[in-house]
Amino acid sequence: MQETKKLNEIIFLVEETDDGYTAQALGYSIFTQADSIEELREMVKDAVECHFDEEERPEIIRLHIVRQEVLTL
Repeated sequence: MQETKKLNEIIFLVEETDDGYTAQALGYSIFTQADSIEELREMVKDAVECHFDEEERPEIIRLHIVRQEVLTL
């Protein structure tokens, strides 16, 4: 019988777009998007629950939010 290893955490790269926000898991094929950051948090939780079995599901979801600014001189 193979033992299932539980993840401690999963990290998502979050970017603001013209249409809202996107989140891509690092190292996993999980991607979601939403209109607001609050909605994105819920979408990420739902995506993680759907992707992993309960025994494998990470305990922590970390959102690494990247924000770009353009400055002109």
